[in-house]
Amino acid sequence: MPAIPLPALHASHAGTWLREANRDTQSCSKGEAINAAADTPVLMLNAPLVATRLGYPDLSGLDLLELFAFVHPAKFCVPTPKGLAHALDLEEPAGDDAVPELLQRAAGKLLETCESSEWAEREGAWSVLQSLARLRWPWAGVLAPHVAKPERAEKWLFSRLPEWEEVPERPQPAQVNLAEAEVEAQLARLTGEGAEKRDGQRAYAKDVGGVFAPREKRKQPHVLLAQAGTGIGKTLGYLAPASLWADKAQGTVWVSTYTKNLQRQLRGESRRAWPSRRADGSRPVVVRKGRENYLCLLNLEDALQGGFAGRPAVLAQLVARWAAYSADGDMIGGDLPGWLGTLFRKRGITALTDQRGECIYAGCPHYRKCFIERATRASAQADLVIANHALVMINAARGRHHGQPPTRILFDEGHHVFDAADSTFAAALTGQEAIELRRWIIGPEKGNRGRRRGLAARLADVASYDDAGGEAVEAAVEAAQNLPSDGWIARLVEGTPFGPVEALLGQVRALTYARDESGAQDAGYGIETEVASLPGPLIEAAQDAQVALAAIRSPLMTLGGRLEAVLEDAPDWLDGQGRARIEGARHSLRWRIDLLAAWESLLARLGGPADPDFVDWFAVDRNEAREFDIGIHRHWLDPMKPFAHVVLEPAHGVMLTSATLTDRGETGEDWQGAIAASGAPHIELQPKTSSAQSPFDYASRAEVLIVTDIKRGDLAALAGGYARIVEAAGGGVLGLFTAIKRLRAVYGRIADRLARAGLPLYAQHVDPIDTGTLTDIFRDDRKASLLGTDALRDGVDVPGESLRCVVLEAVPWPRPTILHRARRAANGGGAYDDRLIRARLAQAFGRLIRSREDAGHFIVLSSAFPSRLLSAFPPGTPVTRLTLDGALERVAAGPPNADRAKEVAGTLPREETPDI
Repeated sequence: MPAIPLPALHASHAGTWLREANRDTQSCSKGEAINAAADTPVLMLNAPLVATRLGYPDLSGLDLLELFAFVHPAKFCVPTPKGLAHALDLEEPAGDDAVPELLQRAAGKLLETCESSEWAEREGAWSVLQSLARLRWPWAGVLAPHVAKPERAEKWLFSRLPEWEEVPERPQPAQVNLAEAEVEAQLARLTGEGAEKRDGQRAYAKDVGGVFAPREKRKQPHVLLAQAGTGIGKTLGYLAPASLWADKAQGTVWVSTYTKNLQRQLRGESRRAWPSRRADGSRPVVVRKGRENYLCLLNLEDALQGGFAGRPAVLAQLVARWAAYSADGDMIGGDLPGWLGTLFRKRGITALTDQRGECIYAGCPHYRKCFIERATRASAQADLVIANHALVMINAARGRHHGQPPTRILFDEGHHVFDAADSTFAAALTGQEAIELRRWIIGPEKGNRGRRRGLAARLADVASYDDAGGEAVEAAVEAAQNLPSDGWIARLVEGTPFGPVEALLGQVRALTYARDESGAQDAGYGIETEVASLPGPLIEAAQDAQVALAAIRSPLMTLGGRLEAVLEDAPDWLDGQGRARIEGARHSLRWRIDLLAAWESLLARLGGPADPDFVDWFAVDRNEAREFDIGIHRHWLDPMKPFAHVVLEPAHGVMLTSATLTDRGETGEDWQGAIAASGAPHIELQPKTSSAQSPFDYASRAEVLIVTDIKRGDLAALAGGYARIVEAAGGGVLGLFTAIKRLRAVYGRIADRLARAGLPLYAQHVDPIDTGTLTDIFRDDRKASLLGTDALRDGVDVPGESLRCVVLEAVPWPRPTILHRARRAANGGGAYDDRLIRARLAQAFGRLIRSREDAGHFIVLSSAFPSRLLSAFPPGTPVTRLTLDGALERVAAGPPNADRAKEVAGTLPREETPDI
């Protein structure tokens, strides 16, 4: 099919181009582009991004990404002109001025696909298109002539999805030992014939094999801390013994990661050890995430039947197309395109996932087809479960009450286990959390649309059968009326709180503002104050709130007991689905009862002596001076203490592995911090340690350049420095910032300038694109550069020429929060800060060299970079302090090589770098 005869528009920082139906492409002004789009539907790619470039938020048209999502649901596509061309096997555009013609050809190719007998995703397309036409989707009229009505009526989506089946519980694994020769042979099989023999990888795999040995003492697992430098091949290094043990013992291994990127990588690597399906059709490898990541079929049905209106309703139909072809229903980091939600300004995606507390389990008509239930059951039978740190910890905690917790756990990205535990085992009584509890018990506020129902509606049949249970539900609903409701922040600002919890939060807000000395208040950031020397009225308000919370917890506990009694002496009408629904309700009740107990404990300690195990503070969370939450926070001083009891004690074998487990201080590797951060000392266990050095030649492939003539706080100089570095490198720059505000300011100053030079710039917190997709775009274009914050410091894996230079805008000092102050005081003061900073520097440096062929520069813009932090970089890496002009000369000269490395080492040996 030839190019579709519709006008096409493309806008970048370099300019704007418009191509009429059968004319040449013309450069135009932003105003002309906006007028053209208003006159007639125009083809464009990523309408929100084009709207941002034109400065016209209400821009609309025929977005090729929406058409792609309809024609090829669950298919990967980088949302750029080049990415679209590759996905459709078209020639990529030579420049911005060639993009409009590409859009016309791409539209033609997609419409041609719809007419092809080989269109793999034809099933369901005609029915969805009829619904989209009723919603006045711009593409519906264009598509209609090309999507033929099927001879037979198409099945409703929920009829086409397969059902999961109940299977017997997997028996406990056999107790086996793995011989080193067996592990080495398995590793050779996974790496394949002819693969390079890596001594470090083989030694690493053998060490990991010891984790799977039978446990000798109760609550004393085998614990290994394994540091594996970049390039060791640690993924196959631990999958070799894991797959061997799973086969011999018939048990399940959990591999836990911190980032979704590594989960995707693991899923691919695991295919070397396991087939995609067993002979019986089951999956030996399962990816597990939190419930909030998966599509909820009941939410989708509600959205399709009128729960959504306008643009969100269009999104729901496109998600329905995807759901029929998705491998696992994972909406966040799975095979749903990450850019799909951002096309609709992020509205709708979260409303379609499983929200906290609304699942009705077996009471759902789609229970037997539920993606979440399918993943849960599949993981119970799997040889390998790929999960994340938080989910592993939550599952381990729940396993103490029911079921079997994970017993063989490999924590990849182990340097993040502390942070994950810090979040998992914390408690926070905030307005938003209290509202969530209120909605779970009472139901949504009046006027709020959606299918969420309160406790009474979810358990109506049980309440009518069991009088005591019904009375408990009524009591809980009545007591929950005292929790915060919609409009609570406005009432606090006006000084008219409703109920004891709102009254307490009003006291917390007033005291936090009164005591804040950070300067963040005037800057519009969130503020906090420690819990100390509290005034009498606040303590009295805390006591009243504690009584109100106890009045909710008590009937919930009674209800839990009544539900258990109903299950034990089941009535005739209680079928299998009903039992499952009650079990689900008991599960939801249990963790909310625990939540209320934690809140009561938090309030009980206000005004009393401080507990040395915890750090408590008040906070007012703000975004650009707008308050969005207020509350009381409690974190463990050392969150590895609960981690040790909840995760380590029930386990039989646990490994924490990372390239940056230890602190590379001035005296070399220091294992003490890694051992303390493993939690092992809390159960009086001495873990084994293992270290495999990276095989990469950092001395000849990388340079660390510390630029000394950009003063801290000089925004113009900072922006100019970034622009000149990107220009010198020809793109391929990853810029890491410690503050979103500075990132936005720098981006705003340099994006147009770089675009005019043919160097695209993208940024987190600026472009209406999710982080995963931004990384995909960056990886796909060697001329592109990307600015971001902490998520990119650890979560980016971009080997090759697409990433040739990493630039830090400053030394990544820890934020001076109340929690950090307490931990700093308990862990050596300044030495604790230095360990944190060296770890962050090492992680950031790790983005630069991802393979043997990689080479590049690591630049820190700091006029006063302390020499004691230089040990964060791999031994032998040349480090030079120089001016920006000097750094630009190095970058413009190209990637480092062996000859240049000798030259650098000769001019300024690392050990002679002056301290500043």
